[in-house]
Amino acid sequence: MGRADGHGTESGIAAAIGPAARGGPAPVHLWNPPYCGEMDLTITADGRWIHEGSPIGRPAMVRLFASVLKREEDGRFYLVTPVEKLGIRVEDAPFIAVDADVAEDAITFTTNVGDRVTAGPDNPIRVAVAPDGTPRPYVHVRRGLEALIDRKTFYRLVEAAEGAAGDTADGAAGDGLVLRSGGAVFSLGEAG
Repeated sequence: MGRADGHGTESGIAAAIGPAARGGPAPVHLWNPPYCGEMDLTITADGRWIHEGSPIGRPAMVRLFASVLKREEDGRFYLVTPVEKLGIRVEDAPFIAVDADVAEDAITFTTNVGDRVTAGPDNPIRVAVAPDGTPRPYVHVRRGLEALIDRKTFYRLVEAAEGAAGDTADGAAGDGLVLRSGGAVFSLGEAG
């Protein structure tokens, strides 16, 4: 994939994925290229993309890389084109949900890379618990890729949640806070 400084990598990826680069994620689930090694690229827990120790400052390049990001069955993350696959490091989730439109029957998230996804059976919300006991909320974006829901957005979700008992889409029997979106019910646990 070449260099991540905009002098080779971006044009190489754009050429390899063609129109998909302009219209959203590439069809990486259809590609199974050979593994070509590791790329010195880390997506930090706070959503920064760091290449060779320096943040990638061009949002268009981050979006381009995000469009060819793939998580494989082994749990590892790769940047892929039809002809090559490079391993990268992801500290937590590859994306951050930075906003949400909360309607009565749908919650639509916007990520730091411009994805918009409505929570539902195919894009569940889940809340993990960090070692320090704080909630770590996520929403599934696409094909095994999740977005960590940022703090301000999570607080808005907690405000919009309702208390309810019963089974939720994530399989939890809940007495805590729940959200409804896309015909599914998601537990926020005792987050409130």
